Amino acid sequence: MAIQPIRLFGDPVLRTPASPVTDFDKELRVLVKDLAETMMDAPGAGLAAPQIGVSLRVFTYYVDDMLGHLINPSLDLSDDRQDGEEGCLSLPGIYFDTPRALRVVAKGFNQHGEPVTIEGSELLARALQHETDHLDGILFIDRMDREQRKLALKAIREAEWAGQATPVVKESPHATFGRGL
Repeated sequence: MAIQPIRLFGDPVLRTPASPVTDFDKELRVLVKDLAETMMDAPGAGLAAPQIGVSLRVFTYYVDDMLGHLINPSLDLSDDRQDGEEGCLSLPGIYFDTPRALRVVAKGFNQHGEPVTIEGSELLARALQHETDHLDGILFIDRMDREQRKLALKAIREAEWAGQATPVVKESPHATFGRGL
């Protein structure tokens, strides 16, 4: 296990849809451990593989003292909505109200390739949606209305980390089917 550097806003890997996981092997289990350790160290409520430069559909979450992960997720969202403050480890110090579904049923796999279903509401639902968005190249600021997004982009431009050099993107050890960086 190793704490990995978290990619910041502006890094192209954050805007690139991640590839599905096809090999549930030791390297995947190392990735899940690295994600969990990096997320807990940050600390955060979730962390997706692209945020550490790995373009695979994997994320970890830590909500209400529950640590978990999901691979190749699909979401079923409720029609009920919630609006609440959201932040992102790839946009440190930036927090804005963001609309999300109130409840979600997430289906995917664990690190051993076994099917998993996670049902969550409120903060867990928000985290599952936020991290799945990362796997699709979507950031929480993309979910805001025009005025909120303008304010968020202004805050990003003024952030002390804005304009830092983009780190080198590492190639995934897993098959990327031509979608890897």
